[in-house]
Amino acid sequence: MNAAVAAAAAIAGVCTGVIAMLAFRWSERDQKRPTRTSLHTDPVLPPGVDTVLSVLRSSAVVLDEADSVVKASSAAYALGLVRGGKLAVEPMLQMARDTRRDGEIRQVELDLPRRGTGRGDALAVSARVAPLGSRLVLLLVEDLTEARRIEAVRRDFVANVSHELKTPVGALSLLSEAVMDAADDPEAVERFAGRMQNEATRLTNLVQELIDLSRVQNDDPLEDAEPVRVDELVGEAIDRCRHQAGTKQITMATNMAAPEGLVQGGGGRREGGTADLRVWGNRGQLAAALGNLVENAVNYSPARTRVGIAARRVSAPGGDLIEVAVTDQGIGISDKDKERIFERFYRVDPARSRATGGTGLGLAIVKHVAASHGGEVTVWSSEGQGSTFTLRLPEAAANRDRGAGTGPAANGAHQGARPDDTTAYEPIPAAPEVLP
Repeated sequence: MNAAVAAAAAIAGVCTGVIAMLAFRWSERDQKRPTRTSLHTDPVLPPGVDTVLSVLRSSAVVLDEADSVVKASSAAYALGLVRGGKLAVEPMLQMARDTRRDGEIRQVELDLPRRGTGRGDALAVSARVAPLGSRLVLLLVEDLTEARRIEAVRRDFVANVSHELKTPVGALSLLSEAVMDAADDPEAVERFAGRMQNEATRLTNLVQELIDLSRVQNDDPLEDAEPVRVDELVGEAIDRCRHQAGTKQITMATNMAAPEGLVQGGGGRREGGTADLRVWGNRGQLAAALGNLVENAVNYSPARTRVGIAARRVSAPGGDLIEVAVTDQGIGISDKDKERIFERFYRVDPARSRATGGTGLGLAIVKHVAASHGGEVTVWSSEGQGSTFTLRLPEAAANRDRGAGTGPAANGAHQGARPDDTTAYEPIPAAPEVLP
């Protein structure tokens, strides 16, 4: 009996030991199985690397020996470098494999397609791959698209300046030789001298506009800012273009007060309307910007047409704004040209610009002046119907407290509205056309 009990106890002990050993082995196997968390944490990054990668401006990606992404910055996802836990750019992936094999640091510049944007232009990047420890590889990607664009603009600017300067200088050289050859012909000398004067004027205007553009880009206009009366700016702009307008018999009208004799058809001071409008900024730069708009309107308008200048106060979330709109009855601007007219040296009709003495810098200066004063310039145009350029600038603080609701301004008004729209601007005084 005792022998049977002992045998049963021995068998039970053996079974218990076998079960315990199997359970221990199963537990070890289960512990070695990768979990969802371990897939994201193993292999572990060297100490401090995670913190460094989080503050880098470059897009960062860390790959393991299986080319899986261990760590990737949000910028890397934004550029489309990582998708589904894998590096999606094959040239970069091949660089990472080569670096893992020989330990050498590699760098290359690539043009990548913009995914999901529908745009045809490429994304320019600089990729640098380096080993990180014994198993990991670090990929740093720098977006060079904006730097490439700025460099292209700089190259185009230098090329355009060289061309624009070379043209009048070459013409002056040829004309001077012609004058020397025609020394015995007074009529020819007079004719060539007149053309030399035109080319010299064109060269002077180009150099002056280059100086003005450099000044508005480099200077801070708000350092010497002051409240500037809009009616005085309008008067200066009209005075600047009075001769050209008179030569082409162009009528100029405004809804603001201007020095007597400058505006045909009247346009007296209006109490409680536009007479007290003021903007905050550098007077010289603001006068140059508005003068460029009015001068363009006159130069690109047919003879015996009308140029209108209108101003109003509009409400805006950040404070009241002053809109000054310049309207012409010229040939208008096509939709494809409207996107580029504010670029330096871009001209809708180069042949017409040469005839009018245009340099292609006037609207670029207007754009920079508006931006540096916290405003903007917009354009409405239709081919065959003319154009309206609208300059929007912050109102001087002293005027913002003086009944900003007066006048016909409406909140959220269309920025490109034409000045002869009586729902948006005060009526421009009637001005009879000047007939021959």
